[in-house]
Amino acid sequence: MIGEIVWTTLQVGGAATLLAAPPAIALGHALARREFRAKPWVQAIVALPMVLPPVAVGLGLLILLGRRGPLGPLWDALGVQLVFSRSAAVLAAAVVGFPLLARACEQAFAEVDPRLERVARSLGAGAARVFFSVTLPLARRGVLYGVVLAFTRALGEFGATAIVAGIIPGRTETLALGIYARIQLGDDRAALALCAASFALALGAMVCAETFVRRKPGRA
Repeated sequence: MIGEIVWTTLQVGGAATLLAAPPAIALGHALARREFRAKPWVQAIVALPMVLPPVAVGLGLLILLGRRGPLGPLWDALGVQLVFSRSAAVLAAAVVGFPLLARACEQAFAEVDPRLERVARSLGAGAARVFFSVTLPLARRGVLYGVVLAFTRALGEFGATAIVAGIIPGRTETLALGIYARIQLGDDRAALALCAASFALALGAMVCAETFVRRKPGRA
């Protein structure tokens, strides 16, 4: 039972991180390199899922993904049922973890010396090549740290996931949802076992992240 829930949690967390990473990295780079009047508003909107009650985020996703929501006709046309599915759990975890990853990427890219990018462009490298061969490698520590933060946040996500995906054993029941369900049933022993598994996963991920960040450049 615990193994199945842990595996579901890892699948949801991994998929959510993969889903959030490309737009978070792109947005973080844009915020680090560009100045525009609405930038504080963009940064505030990005941070909203971190400060809003998770259930409010979940309700927003429920309205957006539900068949009665603004995208309802699209889901009907595609024959897709997102609410109370594994996909809904992934989306909820991605939305909640996105701000952590985006802000970490913004800070990481801001620490990269723009002169190095200008030198690469002066040698004929295009924007994409400069980003992937210069900017991203130099910012990789901060970016990967943000990835781990988003992943661990996804591992512990509860409120938004409970609203939009429900607690369905074998499909959407992650560690956080499993702990809550067993507390409600009065099964404290099972709840504590799931807490221990959650603690071990989160601690292991953060130890790996801290070790990587503190590794000296050039060390294998």
